[in-house]
Amino acid sequence: MTLLKRVLQPFLLPAFPSSALLFLRLIVGLAFIFHGWGKIQSPFAWMPPDSPVPGILQFLAAFSEFGGGIALILGLLTPVAMLGLGFTMAVATCMHALVLKDPFVNPKGGGSYELALVYLAIAILFIALGPGKFSLDAMLFGNRQPKEPAQ
Repeated sequence: MTLLKRVLQPFLLPAFPSSALLFLRLIVGLAFIFHGWGKIQSPFAWMPPDSPVPGILQFLAAFSEFGGGIALILGLLTPVAMLGLGFTMAVATCMHALVLKDPFVNPKGGGSYELALVYLAIAILFIALGPGKFSLDAMLFGNRQPKEPAQ
């Protein structure tokens, strides 16, 4: 079995956890499509002109949000999509927490790093568990059997 196929194979999970992952995939994927939609319209320049972020990094963020949202809904290439989204959300978290000095939660509205950190945690969850058995990854690559513990 190739390493790529092994990485793309979701773990074999029962129907209930797979259903919960499907529900989470649909909600978070749709949210990322909406977050990325405006950015993908002008992918190399969606930040203000005086932004220090180069156009290629803006493109990668726009693509990871919009394309990653679609991939997440479909459960297609999930670990790769979540790696891109995870990096994007890690950068967003650092930008809000360290550069802009936004609070974790801002009860008055305005900037915070809460949402970016939650999305980062969700990306890590999907990297760790995969998309579940109700996904294109499972259909295309099969399910990964858990290894038996060494005796």
